[in-house]
Amino acid sequence: MTDTSPIRARNFPSAQDEAKAVQPHGRYDGPGSSFRMAFTDTDFLLREELRPVRLQLELLKPELIQQEQGVDSTVVVFGSARFKAPDVAAKMLEEAVASGEAAAIRSAERMVKNAQWYEEARRFGELVTREPDALGEPVIVATGGGPGIMEAGNRGAYEAGGRSMGMSIFLPFEEAPNPYITPELCFRFHYFAIRKMHFLMRAVALVSFPGGLGTLDELFEVLTLTQTRKIRRRPIVLIGRDFWERLINFDVLVEHGVISPEDKNLFHYAETAEEAWGVIKAAYQGDNPALVARQMRGN
Repeated sequence: MTDTSPIRARNFPSAQDEAKAVQPHGRYDGPGSSFRMAFTDTDFLLREELRPVRLQLELLKPELIQQEQGVDSTVVVFGSARFKAPDVAAKMLEEAVASGEAAAIRSAERMVKNAQWYEEARRFGELVTREPDALGEPVIVATGGGPGIMEAGNRGAYEAGGRSMGMSIFLPFEEAPNPYITPELCFRFHYFAIRKMHFLMRAVALVSFPGGLGTLDELFEVLTLTQTRKIRRRPIVLIGRDFWERLINFDVLVEHGVISPEDKNLFHYAETAEEAWGVIKAAYQGDNPALVARQMRGN
């Protein structure tokens, strides 16, 4: 309810009120004029020297909106933007077979195989959303906001009737955000660093499906920050053990002494949505006392 008490009335007009009240001033509203107020002057805000201000704004906008929307805890889903839903992949294969092009058929067959990960991510988003209080406080799914695994995570939450968040990044070849994100929680970033910070600020768990360079960037940042204790320990789950072990040989890193043997305990493997969600619930429901103790210490 708005406070209409005259004793609490604003002493100064708000920036929003003044921006709306601006009237044209002839020759001073044309190109090159410096007459506009700084916060309404897009050309000024986009100057190279204003990068620190833009970084701050990009940090603040999602933070303030999440506070207003009551988002305190998230389960973050990473993974490839290239994977398709099973029905879409099947249609692609049908069209490729009809074309008779061998390369197209091989590509479509790969898409059909990878569609399993889309389906697992969709089911994971649904599981989390159907049990939002399973970790002891409300959580929602958060993704990178794009297609593929990100779409699947948001879609699962949407189909379960819940909210979910998407944090997309502006790219020259960018697609529109996937259609399953809660509009109030659909953000767009310019800076990768700020976006990745927001992934972690409210994350109580992180789940990484198979993916490419972007997924690896996000995953290794989480692992590095956890290893160096720059962030508190939380469940990190890698979906698809065969994929991850073929891609990253952690034993080689241990063998060469560049990581410690116990660093392999920073993450868990899982094969299904149910298994991943079970790992996360066990960490917070006391089925894994050692991990819970470490989390309580902030390690």
